[in-house]
Amino acid sequence: MRPIPPEESLIEYPSDFPIKIMGPMHEEFTQTMVEVVTSFDPTFHAGKVEMRPSSKGTYISVTVTVLATSREQLDNLYRTLSSHPMVKVVL
Repeated sequence: MRPIPPEESLIEYPSDFPIKIMGPMHEEFTQTMVEVVTSFDPTFHAGKVEMRPSSKGTYISVTVTVLATSREQLDNLYRTLSSHPMVKVVL
């Protein structure tokens, strides 16, 4: 992937950036996602988490708002979340 020059980026760094993570309902899902996100954004805390179960309670979506400091940070976070065995979708 070619680097995007700052003047072409749609995101101004640093900025708050919401990420929605979805997976099967599991009692440790939210805490696990918080741990992953914190490894990329040390300022992140559980107060920046919104949870929503699916209508049948089979899945859960967790929206986390991270402090995005670079494109590289966001790309690495997305890759890590997307490849996590508990995660089905990252938006």
